[in-house]
Amino acid sequence: MRKEKNSTSEEEEEKEDFGELIKYTGAGFAGGVLIGALLDYLGFHRSAIGQWLVRTIAGEGESIFEGIYALRHRISSLTGSMAEAYGWGKFFGMLMPWIIDWSSRMVGVDVYGVMGFYIPYFYALSDQIGANISGLLFIRKQEGAWLKAFGHYIRHPVMLASLTIILIVPVGLLSARLLGFSSTTQVYTALETTVANLCWVPPLVGWLWERST
Repeated sequence: MRKEKNSTSEEEEEKEDFGELIKYTGAGFAGGVLIGALLDYLGFHRSAIGQWLVRTIAGEGESIFEGIYALRHRISSLTGSMAEAYGWGKFFGMLMPWIIDWSSRMVGVDVYGVMGFYIPYFYALSDQIGANISGLLFIRKQEGAWLKAFGHYIRHPVMLASLTIILIVPVGLLSARLLGFSSTTQVYTALETTVANLCWVPPLVGWLWERST
């Protein structure tokens, strides 16, 4: 009987609350575009600090809220969940693009040209990369062995959705730059980052998965 209760409890814990994470993405998208429009209106079309702010809000705004979600979940629960691990990974992953962006500018990379395509990629998806790694580590902790963890990973719809967008988004960004797109205004900067920020897809997959199990 106790074993059955434990099994039921584990099944309930597998129904991670990814729905909580979805709602944070829209606020980041809207915030990035609005701040971009304001900066353009004020004449800061190519301000480096402006681009940093716009890309941070448009590409990573939801990560701040997801970090808060993960902290709140940790305080209220001792067991943790995949959604919590996902949130922590996104929160800590958001620091990477700041370093990449400013380092690239310092060494003379043309951030508006084709060679600068990777900068919006990291703003949009470095938190997703962190979430994917954090999720894998969470599965490894659950399974107790890497072989079992990878087996679980490739069957987990959220992890597969996350890996898919990590791999396909840079292709899209590079293609857009090759076709002539350039983030020469703050609104363009926000839109480029917003389109690349498919971080809402894995939580949506998780939300749908929760309701189908």
